[in-house]
Amino acid sequence: MSAVLKAPLVVEFPFTRSLGPVQSAFLTGLRERVVLGVKTRDGRTLVPPVEYDPVTAEEISDLVHVGITGTVTTWAWNHDPRRGQPLDTPFAWVLVRLDGADTALLHALDAPGPDAVRTGMRVRVRWAEERTGAITDIACFEPYDGEASTVTVHAGEFEDPVTGIVAEARLDYTYSPGRAQTAHINALSGRRTVGERCPSCRKVYVPPRGVCPTCGVATSEQVEVGPRGTVTTFCIVNIKAKNLDIEVPYVYAHIALDGAGLALHGRIGGIPYDQVRMGLRVEPVWTEGARYPDHYRPTGEPDADYDTYKELL
Repeated sequence: MSAVLKAPLVVEFPFTRSLGPVQSAFLTGLRERVVLGVKTRDGRTLVPPVEYDPVTAEEISDLVHVGITGTVTTWAWNHDPRRGQPLDTPFAWVLVRLDGADTALLHALDAPGPDAVRTGMRVRVRWAEERTGAITDIACFEPYDGEASTVTVHAGEFEDPVTGIVAEARLDYTYSPGRAQTAHINALSGRRTVGERCPSCRKVYVPPRGVCPTCGVATSEQVEVGPRGTVTTFCIVNIKAKNLDIEVPYVYAHIALDGAGLALHGRIGGIPYDQVRMGLRVEPVWTEGARYPDHYRPTGEPDADYDTYKELL
């Protein structure tokens, strides 16, 4: 048996969102070195501010200018900072209740070591040199032994307010496909598609998972399927993905390979996007050195009868 595969995998995407008046005021305030909270009907001041009271669900919008100094309520030492974190040297994650606030704000505390951090210690905001209207406008917190900041009412009005943000989401991890998918991937390198048959229901699953999702029993019998198959369902993609060199619109489809009991997905090419249809017979197109088909194209065969693939939709 060949060794089980593993490889580093990165999932990332930009998350774009618009801001309501409360969040807009909060982020714009950070750009202007102002920390705003929001006051609830019963007098609590929430920082960071939210649009709705987490207790009563009432809409809230009365803004309060709280202090840039505060008290650490709890903390944890981060001895090995990761990419994108506030500091590139060891630091403490802290919850800080700013002066005038009733809730705590999570951020980094720049401290020489864990012995220098304690619950109840006083800290203040260290502002970033360049501020754009984001939580990173607070570079971090730092120890402070001066007077408490004053708290005032604030209208939340600024010139050129921030109305939207783009947050880069990223997840780095090591992925191992396991025994069944390792065999499937190794077969693809030889331009073969291999699934596994369930010993109970006799369905062949591609790609295999090592267990039948219907019966819950282990699978081990390998079965070669395809290479041709049938389009069961599809969608037309009109938004170009980052780092994907495919012109839009294009079609992504579920394809039931001949002999398989589960449809896999792939791109359809070699045909205008508006001519792709359910039942279309397709075959894989490989590029030199590829470990999987680049896309599927029509075979020229008559369309498959609906009854032959209706259980695979």
